[in-house]
Amino acid sequence: MITVYVPTDSAAVSVGANEVAAALHREADEPIRLVRNGSRGMLWLEPLVEVETERGRIGYGPVTPGRVPELVRAGMLRGADHELCLGVVEELPWMRDQQRLCFARVGITDPVSTSDYEAHGGLRGLRAALAKEPAEVVEEVTTSGLRGRGGAGFPAGIKWNTVLKAEGSVKFVCCNADEGDSGTFADRMLMEGDPFCLIEGMAVAAHAVGATEGYLYVRSEYPDAVRTLRRAIDAAYSAGWLGPGVLGSELQFDLFVRVGAGAYICGEETSMLESLEGRRGVVRSKPPIPAITGLFGKPTVVNNVLTLASVPAILADGGQAYADLGVERSRGTQVFQLAGNVARGGVFETAFGITIDELVNGYGGGTRSGRPVRAVQIGGPLGSYVPPEQFDLPMDYEALAEAQAMLGHGGITVFDDSVDMASMARFAFEFCAEESCGKCTPCRIGAVRGVEVVDRIVGGQDRDGNLALLNDLCELMTDGSLCAMGGLTPNPVRSALAHFPEDFQKEAQ
Repeated sequence: MITVYVPTDSAAVSVGANEVAAALHREADEPIRLVRNGSRGMLWLEPLVEVETERGRIGYGPVTPGRVPELVRAGMLRGADHELCLGVVEELPWMRDQQRLCFARVGITDPVSTSDYEAHGGLRGLRAALAKEPAEVVEEVTTSGLRGRGGAGFPAGIKWNTVLKAEGSVKFVCCNADEGDSGTFADRMLMEGDPFCLIEGMAVAAHAVGATEGYLYVRSEYPDAVRTLRRAIDAAYSAGWLGPGVLGSELQFDLFVRVGAGAYICGEETSMLESLEGRRGVVRSKPPIPAITGLFGKPTVVNNVLTLASVPAILADGGQAYADLGVERSRGTQVFQLAGNVARGGVFETAFGITIDELVNGYGGGTRSGRPVRAVQIGGPLGSYVPPEQFDLPMDYEALAEAQAMLGHGGITVFDDSVDMASMARFAFEFCAEESCGKCTPCRIGAVRGVEVVDRIVGGQDRDGNLALLNDLCELMTDGSLCAMGGLTPNPVRSALAHFPEDFQKEAQ
């Protein structure tokens, strides 16, 4: 029987993947096995239909429901040529040039099939971890050089070791899947396309630190991810991957999904913990740190989706193999996300060190509008704007920090030369004012004052005086805010002023 793959990823569904799947069922002139997989990450080609053939999986895209009858008549189910035929998907430059570890199975397997997961290398990491002592598992993660992929870049091994050594009758593993940064969607795609990878990573973490319960905190805007995770968790319990005696070991680990209410601030770990405990998401003062006093006052590992999804590969192949990828203190791979005004948007996983230019103008193909790229914002709405003159920068933590930018969650938002950078600077303050938890004055009040000051500068009111005031305000927010929400808001403002000063003087001309 012919196997046909149609993504069930939210991005693909939003452009008609469900209708394409239904049309294939109706129009197929022979029996087919239709698998709803995750997305390969080439979002400009969605809905992408793949057909299993002797040559490999042949891709067609973007496929609309109306073109399905024509494709079937042309022999698509046998991998025949057509103007929408892309050839063997694995041989496309976008796929061929990646080094996929987190996304190794995304787009390949049935996301909720345990047998499919194991057949494609799943559980190797967990089995290897269970054969080691907890401290040995922590050592492997430390050796790998894995750093938090949520944005802070803190070494995962140090965090895990702190939880392992902390005294506590109960310990927790929490996955922060409150992916709220603009231009980021890798967490969602992994949860929808390979949820077992995340479950496996959390189980490894539980064994490593002595935790018995885990929580997946997912933003409410991701209903498809929530449904997929819950189906995968049920399947994992049935297969003996969760619950008492995980894979026949002494590990007991129970896993639960909790849905947030849409607060951007809950991407910060202590705000997420407050929300998990049933309170409003407000930043906690540190110390104490969550690794010692976390969820319900107990030692807690808090990691991002991509951090935990990196763990199975690290344990399966060894920490050193992971550390051999990347540059300097940025080890392993990162799932870069291209969004905004870009010709070819999607996810591209590769080792740290690839340049901005290679990603944006090479694989991304420049702007969708065809106009010149004027800037990219890296690291979400609180990230700096980087001009084309700096596109030779390698994508790693230290190189970007040295250039007064940040990697964040790996999202890259592209803007063409029609963008008004003064408006973008104003938006940074406006966003902070809207999303601040309100606990500290520099963030709560500073963001509101920032909007007012930018408006006065653009309006030509005492430009020099207000520029000095804006710099003072940015310094205060950076040094005085309780968390990164207020502390990083000046980044896009300062970078817009530094690289695009002309946009703040238009009214005066």
